[in-house]
Amino acid sequence: MPRYKLTIEYDGTPFAGWQNQPGGHTVQGVLMAALESFTGEKVLVQGAGRTDAGVHARGQVAHIDLAKAWETDTVRDALNSYLRPHPVAILSAENVPDDFNARTSAMKRHYLYRIFNRRPDIALEANRAWRVARPLDAEAMHVAAQRLVGHHDFTTFRATECQANSPVKTLDRLDVERVGEEINVRASARSFLHHQVRSMVGSLAMVGEGRWSADDLAKALAARDRAACGLVAPPEGLYLMRVDY
Repeated sequence: MPRYKLTIEYDGTPFAGWQNQPGGHTVQGVLMAALESFTGEKVLVQGAGRTDAGVHARGQVAHIDLAKAWETDTVRDALNSYLRPHPVAILSAENVPDDFNARTSAMKRHYLYRIFNRRPDIALEANRAWRVARPLDAEAMHVAAQRLVGHHDFTTFRATECQANSPVKTLDRLDVERVGEEINVRASARSFLHHQVRSMVGSLAMVGEGRWSADDLAKALAARDRAACGLVAPPEGLYLMRVDY
């Protein structure tokens, strides 16, 4: 059976997350429905990352196996036609070897978290960023973030319902940069724990407000205790940007 790699963009606002679930409106669910309309087959869509409810993607990756060999442009365009009006777009479809797996073949995942640091509400970017009204020191946030980079036990920044076998991960990058009134937090690693990025961003915001120091953040990490975590940033500011293979 021909295997295809799909690169997918979506607005996570109306979805209960990526993963199919009983009674839930999910990204995986609408993709599988579109595939059935296109091919007449019930096709499993296996994604690189299980984004939560409200989390967006600019470069989610999934793989599918089809009974018939279709031109890649046909797969892309047909799926986009059947996906409307859902806020999901197939950016590309590529032929890949049978041993390609969107989840297990991934070498690195890249996330962006967007904070709008201003007092007025967000109008044009509603549901696509976290508004923090209090002034944030992005430079202090970046300095503190470097205390989390590396190979650590990230239990403190792990959701209690996380199903990962181990809390130990290697965080390759955690950068904070201000661009006008927007603060961008970029995180890269081979894999992340459930709620890890949102938990780190929320704690970094506490550093930016002056409520925590870099040492406080390092102590929270060392505690290896979920109770030591600071804020958990809301899902609407988080984007899965790219997956490397």
